[in-house]
Amino acid sequence: MDLWQVPIAEGPVPVTVFALAVVLLAILAVRRWRVRPLVWALAGAAIGAVVGYAAYKIVNATNVFGDAVPTFVWHWSAAAFAAIGFALGGMVGARTWRRVLAGIGVVVFAVAGVIGVNMRFGLNPTLGSLLGIASSIDLPTDTGGANQTPAPAQPIYTTWTPPADMPAVGSRGSQTIPATASGFDARDAGIYLPPAALVANAPALPLVIMMMGHPGNPDATVISDVLDQFAAQHNGLAPIVIVADQLGEAINDTACADSTAYGKARTYITVDVVDWAKKNLHIIDDPAYWTIAGYSNGGGCAITFGAQSPTLWKNILDVSGEPFGGSEQVANITKTIYGGDAAAFEASKPVNIMAAAPAGTYKGMTAVFTAGALDAAYIANADTLAAEARAAGMGVTRYNVPGAGHTGDALKGGLSAGFTVLYPVLGLSAAS
Repeated sequence: MDLWQVPIAEGPVPVTVFALAVVLLAILAVRRWRVRPLVWALAGAAIGAVVGYAAYKIVNATNVFGDAVPTFVWHWSAAAFAAIGFALGGMVGARTWRRVLAGIGVVVFAVAGVIGVNMRFGLNPTLGSLLGIASSIDLPTDTGGANQTPAPAQPIYTTWTPPADMPAVGSRGSQTIPATASGFDARDAGIYLPPAALVANAPALPLVIMMMGHPGNPDATVISDVLDQFAAQHNGLAPIVIVADQLGEAINDTACADSTAYGKARTYITVDVVDWAKKNLHIIDDPAYWTIAGYSNGGGCAITFGAQSPTLWKNILDVSGEPFGGSEQVANITKTIYGGDAAAFEASKPVNIMAAAPAGTYKGMTAVFTAGALDAAYIANADTLAAEARAAGMGVTRYNVPGAGHTGDALKGGLSAGFTVLYPVLGLSAAS
C-alpha cells in the first residue's frame, strides 16, 4: 500500500494513536507520587494547557491563516500540550523506564493532537495530503487518438460503454507542471484520472482545474473521492482533474494575481497549467467542457479567473470561496501585490470584472456557488457573487451544505452539489 494514501481521518490509524495515547497517559499517571514530582507533573500539565490555548489565541490575533481558527483547535491543542507537559514534568524523580515511556508519550500526544485537529478540519484525509506529499501518477499513453478532441456530437454518456476490465475507482497522484510561461514556483499538482480514463481507447473527457485553500496543498484526495462516487453511478465517467497550486507556498496569498512579490500565479494557472493539460491529458478541447473550480482561497481564484477569461472555460465551481483574491488581508495585498494601487485591486475583484463586462460576455456559462449552512461569512460571499454572476448573464446555482461550517464537510458537500449540477452540462449524465 502507498504510504501516502494511508487514511488518517478515519479507520485504524487514528483509533490506534488515540488508544495508545490514553494507555500511555494512564501508565504515566499511575505511580507512587512524591510531592515534588507530582507538583512538577501538574505544573507541566497546567503550563502545557496554557501554551496550547495561547498558541491558538496568537494565531487568531495575528491573522496568520486569514479566517479565525475554529474553537476545536484550542481544545485539541490545549489537551495535547497538557499531556505533553504532564509527561515532561513527571520525569522528575521517575525511574528510567518511566522516563523512556514519557519521551514516547510526548511524541504520541503530539501526533494525537495533530490527528484530532486534522479530523475535525476534514480537509486532509490521508497522510500524504496532510504533509503535502503524493506519489507520482502515470499518465495513460494509449488514449485512442490525439489528446485533444472536439466536442462530441452527442453527450458522452449516450455513446460510452465501459469495458469489462475498467477499474472500479480512478487513480490519483501528482505531476510536475512546468512554469514555462510564468516562471511561478509552484508545487506539484494533484491529478485525478477517473475509471473511464484508465482503459484502452478511453474517451476524451471534460477537464476540471481546481485550486485549494490558503494555507493548503494542491492535493486531489477529496475531489477524487467525490468523483469516484459519481463515476460509480455513471459507468466510470467523470472529469479529469488537475488540482493546481495557486499559492507557491502554503502560507503565501498570491491574490490570484501576477506580482513581483510572489510570481505570476494567474499566468501559471491560466497558461502553463492549461497548456500542459492540452499536451498531456486526453481531454475535450472545448471550453464548454472545461471547469475552473476552487475551495476557499481557491474558490475566490476560480470565480476571478472565470470572470477574467470566459472564453477559456464555460463552467465555474466556487466552493465556500472568498469574495476576491486577497480578501483576508486587504491592506497587505494592496501594498504587496498591487504596489499600493487600491484602484487596481478594486478592478481585480470578480464582482467588478463581471459588472464591467459587455452584455453577452458570459452567455452560456454555468456557475455554481456553495457555502456551509453554518458559515455565515461565506454564505454572504456566495450570495453576493451569485447575484452578480446571474446579473452578468451566467446560469447560476446557489447551494448551502446542511450542517457544514468552513471545513471538510463544506468542501465535500459543495463538490457533490456542484457536480450534480455540472454532470449534465458536461455530457456525463442525463439532466436530472
